[in-house]
Amino acid sequence: QVQLVESGGGLVQAGGSLNLSCAASGTVINAMGWYRQAPGSQRELVATITSGGTTNYADSVKGRFTISRDNAKNTVSLQMNSLKPEDTAVYFCRITTWYTKYIYWGQGTQVTVSS
Repeated sequence: QVQLVESGGGLVQAGGSLNLSCAASGTVINAMGWYRQAPGSQRELVATITSGGTTNYADSVKGRFTISRDNAKNTVSLQMNSLKPEDTAVYFCRITTWYTKYIYWGQGTQVTVSS
């Protein structure tokens, strides 16, 4: 059974930092990533990282957010710096399994940035 456990959300002032973490278990993982959904908006890509370490970022977070993963521990992290009020959203961890290419989502963690 595949499980994703997220942690690290919270409330922070603009300009501050947060680190999100997601631990996966129960499968062999290919890509990992973070997505976010603000109220009234569609879920959008924040950052992804392949098993080989290739990263991809949304233009809105480039230079401020850093995604990383530990393949031995099946974890993916998102270091968020210079946070802005527009970064406020529920952040979701997503994985793609290696063999079947199934997609799994975490339960989401709230990030709120106050101005």
